[in-house]
Amino acid sequence: MSQLLENKVCIITGAGGGIGKAMSEIFAENGAVVYANDARPGCMNEWAEQMENKLPGKIHAVYFDITDESQAKNAIMNIKRSEGHIDVLVNNAGVEYNELIGMISRDNMNTMLNVNIIGTINMLQIVSRVMSRQESGGSIINISSKVALRGNRGQLVYSATKGAVVSITKSAAKELASKNIRINAIAPGLTKTPMMMKANQDKLQERINNICMGRLAEPEDIANACMFFASDLSGYVSGEVLTVDGCTIM
Repeated sequence: MSQLLENKVCIITGAGGGIGKAMSEIFAENGAVVYANDARPGCMNEWAEQMENKLPGKIHAVYFDITDESQAKNAIMNIKRSEGHIDVLVNNAGVEYNELIGMISRDNMNTMLNVNIIGTINMLQIVSRVMSRQESGGSIINISSKVALRGNRGQLVYSATKGAVVSITKSAAKELASKNIRINAIAPGLTKTPMMMKANQDKLQERINNICMGRLAEPEDIANACMFFASDLSGYVSGEVLTVDGCTIM
C-alpha cells in the first residue's frame, strides 16, 4: 500500500485545513507528488517544510484562488510544465455558513456558491483539459457532503451547493468517460476538524449519538476513501458518490 500512488501528480485544493492536509499527507505517504493548494498565501509553508524528506512522495504548497480562472489556469499550467502530467485533482476546498431560513446572508450565500460550485467547476474544467490530452487520462474527486443527500436544518444553502457538487460529478463523469477521465465524489459525514470542535459540545454530542459507529470521522477516514478513487484500484469506477459517515442516522 505504501506506493499505491507512486509517481502520480495530484492537486488537492483547500489543503490548508484538516481534511485537505490529511489527504496531502496520506497521498504523499503513498508515493504521490502533491500540490497542496490554499488561497491564503503562506499558510502551509511551515507544514510543507516539516513534511520535507519525511515521506516517500512530495508536498508542494501552491497558493491561488480557485474561483479566479486566470490564477487557477496559470498555476495548473505551471504544474503541467514542471511535472509533464497531472493525474489526480481533489476538489476539496469549500466554505460553510450555517443559517436558518429567513436569516440567510446574501454575502455568505454568494461566497458558498462561488467557492463550492464555481470553484469546483473552474478547477474541473481546466484540469480535465490537461488530462484529456494524456493517454492515461486521470481521476477527479469532488468533495460533497452527507447533507447534500439528506439535507439538514440550518444548512439550506450549504446543502444546495454540495448537492450541486453531486450533479457536477454525475454529468462530468458521463461527458469525460470517453477521454479516460474518472469523476467521483466523497460525501463526508461529521468530521473532527478544528472548526467542528469549536461547536457547542452538547449539540455536537447529540449528533454523534446518531452515528452508529459512535464517533466523528477523522480527517484520515475521508482521505483514505479519497485515495481509493485517486488510485488505479478504482480504474472502472466513475460517476459514484461514496458516503463516509460511520453509518449515520439523520
